Amino acid sequence: MIKQTTLARAVSTKGHGLHMGEPARLTMRPAPAYTGYVFRRTDLNQFEIPAAPQFVARVSYATTLMRQGVMIATVEHLLAALSGSHIDNCIVEIDSLEVPILDGSAEPFIEMIEAAGTVQLEAPRQFLRLRKRVEVVQGTRRMSLAPADTFSISCLIEFPHPMIGTQRREVHIVDGQFTRHIASARTFGFLDEVETLRNSGLIRGGSLENAIILSPEGGILNREGLRFADEFVRHKILDIMGDLALFGMPILGHVEAERTGHGVHTALVSRVLRDDKAWEITDLPSLAAAN
Repeated sequence: MIKQTTLARAVSTKGHGLHMGEPARLTMRPAPAYTGYVFRRTDLNQFEIPAAPQFVARVSYATTLMRQGVMIATVEHLLAALSGSHIDNCIVEIDSLEVPILDGSAEPFIEMIEAAGTVQLEAPRQFLRLRKRVEVVQGTRRMSLAPADTFSISCLIEFPHPMIGTQRREVHIVDGQFTRHIASARTFGFLDEVETLRNSGLIRGGSLENAIILSPEGGILNREGLRFADEFVRHKILDIMGDLALFGMPILGHVEAERTGHGVHTALVSRVLRDDKAWEITDLPSLAAAN
């Protein structure tokens, strides 16, 4: 039987938010079985916000959770790291309104999880198994989740920039594939959009230290270059992982995503959960032992 997991000990980091630029200290703590992922605002009397679809408030350039007017922004990279590391339960304490961006990828959070170690709990791990295909279409953006014996993501992105163009990648979330091939891919943005976004109250904490910045001339401003030739589509898969972690348990299904963003990802989560015939919860998936 596959057991639920949590961290073996607490681990902390600090940084600043990508969009609001505010400083934040974050601590990931062990949690009991069936807790899932819960954010706790230590600056607001330990107020808790579960990472669940009913608390998704905004999905413009990042995924933001809100409960009773209390917000936690830009949660997707941290949730991707927890999900991709097969951590089922975690309390995330934070003293500000946005998760620190760190280097713009999930890798620093993966390193924290590895430093903390993991422990098995007595409860069986629960999986959300797809029973039929569910799709969301918004113009040229399309995303579906279909039945499968394991969890995999196929992703296509298209941007009219010579460093990106059309990129495709598929990854199976087993045997450390997320950690090795996806987690270190950084978020990215376009230099000619920076002023507009900042005037809108976004990316105030963005820099070359935490994002790939693409220039109008066709290159990137980051002197160290790309971590992968297709780092952009890998980061989109990272974002998908983080947003699908809102299901609250690992998935048995295949994702196909084309030109998607956080709004499409979270809309698919809600559409799946609204259709009782589309999914079931199982403790013993026949072919998921590799997870």
